[in-house]
Amino acid sequence: MNTPSHTAKVYLDAYARKDLPAIEGLLAADVVLRDWNLRVLGKAAVLRETEANFAQAQSLQIDVLRLHETANSVAAELRILVNGDIELFVVDVFEFNASGQLCAVRAYKGRGDAESTMPPSSPHANESP
Repeated sequence: MNTPSHTAKVYLDAYARKDLPAIEGLLAADVVLRDWNLRVLGKAAVLRETEANFAQAQSLQIDVLRLHETANSVAAELRILVNGDIELFVVDVFEFNASGQLCAVRAYKGRGDAESTMPPSSPHANESP
């Protein structure tokens, strides 16, 4: 039996390759996808949204920075490079059903460790994590 971390890595690898059939095989029928822009319900809708994302990106590179696993979920801290020049730092939280299929993917956009670009007058500028 595959662990949640293994399945999350398989999903991320398939996503980076833009391999929709491989992703389809990992999803539960009632999967929920949520990120900072949208919420999509059901396998067909998630696949359509994923396909639309693939169409917008010529290339994707996904670097897994850290993984945290529980019995039925994984949090993955990621560095994603889109088209070789758009850098995103994201935390994806994956939840799995009793069959080991992905039943939820929640993505949260963050920032890298570089110095803040907020103006010094901002109440959060130069805060330490």
